[in-house]
Amino acid sequence: MSVDSVFVHKMWVDHELSKMTSSGSIPFPMLSDGGGKVGEIYGVYDPENGVDVRGRFLIDPDGVIQGYEVLSPPVGRNVSESLRQIQAFQAVRESKGTRATPSGWAPGKKMLAPSPALVGKVCDEWKVNMAFD
Repeated sequence: MSVDSVFVHKMWVDHELSKMTSSGSIPFPMLSDGGGKVGEIYGVYDPENGVDVRGRFLIDPDGVIQGYEVLSPPVGRNVSESLRQIQAFQAVRESKGTRATPSGWAPGKKMLAPSPALVGKVCDEWKVNMAFD
């Protein structure tokens, strides 16, 4: 979502984004927030310049913000990391909160079982998921 019009979004998809994907399309809807009302709610609208700063909000099916990242305009986002975080939130939700994902977790990697028994042993469990070399 951005303050850009649907026409600007179409041009961006047709002339830029379509060249960045193998399918020639994008797998998500693009929304226009003309006037920045939604951006104001999320604290990313810059009224002086009439634009939203780059923000990514991960919202669960219950409408709760589970994660967010706001970056100043010259810094790009990492789509791979965003997708990894979505997969991690989905895995935790599937476990009904009985599992957690350590830093760098990816699908297929071991999840942690938070409990008092894990205290002081996180590093032992975490090493299975991470390479510190």
